Amino acid sequence: MAAETAPAPVRLADADVEARLARIDDLLETLESAPGPTVRGAVEAVRLLTEVYGEALARVLEYADAPMRRRMAEDELLEHLLVLHAVHPDPVEVRAARAVERLRPAVRASGGDVELAAVDGEVARVRVRSGGGCGAGCGGGGADVAGAVREAVLAAAPELADVETVPEQPAGRAAPAFVPLEALARRGPDVLGVREAG
Repeated sequence: MAAETAPAPVRLADADVEARLARIDDLLETLESAPGPTVRGAVEAVRLLTEVYGEALARVLEYADAPMRRRMAEDELLEHLLVLHAVHPDPVEVRAARAVERLRPAVRASGGDVELAAVDGEVARVRVRSGGGCGAGCGGGGADVAGAVREAVLAAAPELADVETVPEQPAGRAAPAFVPLEALARRGPDVLGVREAG
């Protein structure tokens, strides 16, 4: 008799994960606004469960080798959880740069560009250039892009207070050196915030 294989676990698509996260937010908002000891107990249970899961995630990061930590940090769902539990191994500059880079192909497809200029204290500064091929029906153009960039950067690095756009460099002036995301990630094993086991 052939050995039975267990069915593969059902995996959620990214869109399904996003829908569930939005539903969780709605449910928690509804719970928090309702009166009564049962509701307070339910909210506390969610808070405690979240703390325990955060601790479990932090321990997984401790046990993971550098390539696994990198893969976890670059996965959008895991990145969200690592940020939520304040255990993300990458510094704020790397996370902000990654958020901008994820938007860059769509912005370039419309003829524009976006790049992280700097992170100064609690403020990320981005350079946004809107596309030139857009007609009258395209909406806000650069303002729309700046809003999307702001939302993405603050989601990836909530410890930032703001995201500001900075003007493009005038023609003829040298732009400050742009540091690619890959260079930030190659600073060594301690850039991940977790010491390698010695």
